[in-house]
Amino acid sequence: MTSVLHIKNTSGIDARLAQQIVQKASEYEADMVLSYLGKEVDLKSILGIMSLAVLEGAEIEIIAKGNDAKEAIDALAQMIK
Repeated sequence: MTSVLHIKNTSGIDARLAQQIVQKASEYEADMVLSYLGKEVDLKSILGIMSLAVLEGAEIEIIAKGNDAKEAIDALAQMIK
């Protein structure tokens, strides 16, 4: 499963949002990655997410594989919006 999202947070993906993303992603068994500007990082790694330095207005892609992939993507998309 894949979902494309636009970051509306004025700080982009800051430390607080990255922590929330990791916490939510960790609730699911699916393997998930965040893709931004050709780089992919594990959505369950706060350091990985922070290393991308995602800015406001950026387009990101969440890719999930596993039994609960759809539920995981839906929950993350709802949280990020």
